[in-house]
Amino acid sequence: MPWHAACVSSERLTLVVGDEELLVDRAIGDVVAAARAREADVEVHELTPASLAPGALAELTSPSLFGGGRVVVLRSAQDFGKDLAAEIGRYAANPADDIDFVVVHAGGAKGKALLDALTKAGARKITCQKITRPGDRVGFVRAEIRRAGGSIGEDAARTLLDAVGTDLRELASACSQLVADTGGKITDEAVGRYHRGRAEVSGFTVADRAVEGKLAEALEQLRWALATGVAPVLITSALAQGVRSLAKVGGAPRGLRGAGLAKELGMPPWKIDRVRAQLRGWEPAGVARALQVVAETDAQVKGGGADPAYALEKAIAQIVAARAGR
Repeated sequence: MPWHAACVSSERLTLVVGDEELLVDRAIGDVVAAARAREADVEVHELTPASLAPGALAELTSPSLFGGGRVVVLRSAQDFGKDLAAEIGRYAANPADDIDFVVVHAGGAKGKALLDALTKAGARKITCQKITRPGDRVGFVRAEIRRAGGSIGEDAARTLLDAVGTDLRELASACSQLVADTGGKITDEAVGRYHRGRAEVSGFTVADRAVEGKLAEALEQLRWALATGVAPVLITSALAQGVRSLAKVGGAPRGLRGAGLAKELGMPPWKIDRVRAQLRGWEPAGVARALQVVAETDAQVKGGGADPAYALEKAIAQIVAARAGR
């Protein structure tokens, strides 16, 4: 995985490609740490196109009269002008053996000539692209927990994503804190315990508990959500999405599997698996009744009823009853 510390070695010429700031900072940090492990008094110079003047690179990379190691980091390399890019390329073709030289490039077509020059020079490449796919985010969370010395299952990792969101810095911090707080083994219950009040912000936890038939838990999560300032209309929306997912997966063509089914439903495979588990205990008539309930509740929450909180409590009770065939 590109974000794992084990990807970083001690080679002196490094090309970091991508725009995920946490991963970029880690890649640079690991290079600096490796340099300082060799020599404690390492000088670190970080420069951008705005702070690197013509000729300054030669000064930074020239032999020092006093010795000592150096780390030179050039950020936003895609924005360097033609002359500076050429100067960087010339240095990379014949780098000093006592300098760790790191070039950070966002990727893409801009500044590609510099990317090509560094690749040709044999720079090791660390990829730090944005993590956008849900499955990759789950993988990131699990890798972070392992990095901190713990373990976590896929369901608990998804619960943590629901709780914290998709910002990698926040996720990394939450993973580290969870391992410290729990001793290392992270369960779904532990995530809920330490992130209660955040996990419910989206309303999806309320919806999950409702469609699973867990009335007491769904009502408890609803009250937490409302107490922490979640708008009732967002909870209604989550309930609607939860029930519609039941209808979509339950009504999917029988012959479709894997990627074909995911494409047909417009849902990632992991979510299809979760909805299939939630479908246990549901009959088509119950799903139809639940769809009617969320439509009625939506109208009440948006002004048709006097008390949105009461309307949501009633909707949850009715959805749970629909699952039971009542």
